[in-house]
Amino acid sequence: MKQFTFIFILFISFINAQKLTPAEISLINQGDINTALQIYQTTDEHQHKTLLSLSTEIDPLDKNTAILVKRMKESLLSTDGGVGIAAPQVGINRKVIWVQRFDKVGEPLEYFINPVIVWRSELQNLGLEGDLSIPDFRDQFYRSKVIQLEYADLEGKKHSEIVEGFTAVIFQHEIDHLFGVLISDKKEKEKNDTYQKVDAFKRSDSVTR
Repeated sequence: MKQFTFIFILFISFINAQKLTPAEISLINQGDINTALQIYQTTDEHQHKTLLSLSTEIDPLDKNTAILVKRMKESLLSTDGGVGIAAPQVGINRKVIWVQRFDKVGEPLEYFINPVIVWRSELQNLGLEGDLSIPDFRDQFYRSKVIQLEYADLEGKKHSEIVEGFTAVIFQHEIDHLFGVLISDKKEKEKNDTYQKVDAFKRSDSVTR
């Protein structure tokens, strides 16, 4: 009986931890709910603090989650060529992202709730990145070439998939936002890192196929 009570308390705590706060609900529903939310900028002290904060999971079945997802898409569409956006970038420190799927026919925009990278390849690519929240900043970054992603949809269904290439880079960038990691800070932390350049397609002399 005691074990059941303990498990029940943990379950209730988990559910409560996912509930949106009144402030979050107010921001999500502020103004016309069919329009874009403001994209936060590092040039604003309050907005910068939000961008640096850790995000928590969100309840996929909450009606406000669906509104947040919709408005985040409008925010992304309002940009000049943006390919991804995370909830902290619209002022909500919750685990929701949008990513343009360059790995799919038609390159659709897709949302992901509570995304987690459960595996990433040691092999990395070096590529140019910018950020909708950091004006006039672009630089080169190393990202894993392949990742395995787990996430939920608005019906609460769990999904898992392998993603590679430029789309994998976008996922890594947006999920960094959920941990308060900005590419401007990332560049500073990684400036002393060293990488060995390899040719991933070079055939080994010791192997015959």
